[in-house]
Amino acid sequence: MDETKELEERFAQLRKDLDEGNLHEFRDEFLEMHIYEQGQFYQSLKDDQRLLVYSYLSPKELADMFDVIEEDNEYMKDYLAEMRPSYAAEMLSEMYTDNAVDLLNTLSKKQIAKYLSLMDAEDAAEIKELLHYEDETAGSIMTTEYVSIVANQTVRSAMYVLKNEAKAAETIYYIYVVDQEGRLVGVISLRDLIVSDDDAMISDIMSERVISVHVGDDQEDVAQTFRDYDFLALPVTDYDDHLLGIVTVDDIIDVIDEEAASDYSGLAGVNVEEISENPIKAAGKRLPWLITLLFLGMATASLISHYEVLVSEASILAVFISLITGTAGNAGTQSLAVAVRRLAMNDDKSNTFFATVIGEVLTGVVTGAITGLTIFAIVAVWKGNPILGFVIGMAMMCAITVANLAGSLIPMLMDKLGFDPAVASGPFITTLSDLTSVLIYFNIASMFMNYFIGN
Repeated sequence: MDETKELEERFAQLRKDLDEGNLHEFRDEFLEMHIYEQGQFYQSLKDDQRLLVYSYLSPKELADMFDVIEEDNEYMKDYLAEMRPSYAAEMLSEMYTDNAVDLLNTLSKKQIAKYLSLMDAEDAAEIKELLHYEDETAGSIMTTEYVSIVANQTVRSAMYVLKNEAKAAETIYYIYVVDQEGRLVGVISLRDLIVSDDDAMISDIMSERVISVHVGDDQEDVAQTFRDYDFLALPVTDYDDHLLGIVTVDDIIDVIDEEAASDYSGLAGVNVEEISENPIKAAGKRLPWLITLLFLGMATASLISHYEVLVSEASILAVFISLITGTAGNAGTQSLAVAVRRLAMNDDKSNTFFATVIGEVLTGVVTGAITGLTIFAIVAVWKGNPILGFVIGMAMMCAITVANLAGSLIPMLMDKLGFDPAVASGPFITTLSDLTSVLIYFNIASMFMNYFIGN
C-alpha cells in the first residue's frame, strides 16, 4: 500500500478514536508513530480534537512532538493559548531548551513571563539565560542540554557521567571536556570513549584541537562552519572560552532553510513564506516593494518620454525597447544571484569584492558581445539595415555589461555597509537595468539617426 495512503488511514483511525473517546487505543497508536508523523497528525486536527489530545497525552509526550514542529508555524501561539497555562508551561519545560526558547520568542513579554512563572525554577532559569541572547546568533540557537566531563577523570567515571546525563542531552555523539573552571579544553567522540580502556585518563585520549563558535557569532557563519567541517554538533563558548552550550545539526538545517528563504525573499522582493496567509495580508506585505518599484519605473517612463522626438522620427526604435531592457534585466538578475551566493560562500570579502566585480564585468562583455552580434545579424537581415542592427547590437552589449556590473556591485556595497545583500532584490535590479538600458539605447541611437530615420 502507498505510504501516504497508509498514513492517511492511520490518521483517520486516530481521529475516530479521539472522537469516540477510545483513550487506550489512541495512545497506543499515536505513541507508536514517529514524532514527525505525530506532529503532522496534531496539526491536521480541529480545535475541539486538539483539546482532547491535551487530556490524552502528558506534557512530556506532547513536548517530544513539539520539538519537531517548526517554531515559525503561524499557529504555534494559538496551540499554546488553547492549553491550560500550567500544562503549557510544563510542556515547554520538557522541551529541549533551545526549541522552547524559539517557541517563547514568538510570544509577547507578558506571555513569556506567565509561562516562566509556572515552570520549575531551574528550568525557567535555563530558558531565561538563552532568551537574553540576540536573535540569529549562536547563543539564540544553542542548547544547554549536552554532556561535559573533566580532563582529570578516567574513562570509567566519564562513562558513568554519560549514562546519567545522556537521557536529558540533545546529542551524545561528542562529549566535551572542560577544566575545573568550565573552560573548553578538548573533545572526545562517543566511539573513542567506548573503545578506550576503562582506566585511561580523558586528558590522554581527548583531542585538544576543538573547533568552537562564539556565543555572539551570526547563525549563518555557524552554518558555514558546519558545512566546512561536517560536524553533527559544535560547542558554543564565551569570550573566556567557558562552555555555554552546543549547536546541533538539526538546528543548523533550520537555519539553512531560514537563510535560503530569506535570500529567495530578497531576490524576489516578496516573502516566499506567505503561502498560507490570506490575500489581504499577503498583498499588504508585497505592496511596499511594488510601490517603490513603480516610482523607479516612472523614472524609466520619463526617460523614454524625454526621447519622444527621437522615437517619432525613427519609430522603429520603439520596437526594440522591451527587447533590450528585458535582456539586460535578466542578465542583471543572474549577476545578482551569483554575487549573493559568492558572498555567502567566501569568507575573504575583500578578495570577493574585486574578483566578483571584475569577473562579472568580463562576463557581461563576453555575453553582451555574443548577444549583440546575434541581434545585429537578426536585425540586419530582418530590416535590411545593418546600421540599425549595429545600434541595437551595441546597445544590447553595453546594457548587459552595465547590468552585470550593477548586479554584482550593489549587493557587494550593501554587504560592506552591513545590510543583507539579498535585499538588493531581483525586481530592483531589473527595474534599475531598465533605466540604464533605455539611457544607453537612445544615446547610441541618436548618434546614428541619419541612417535609419523614417523607418
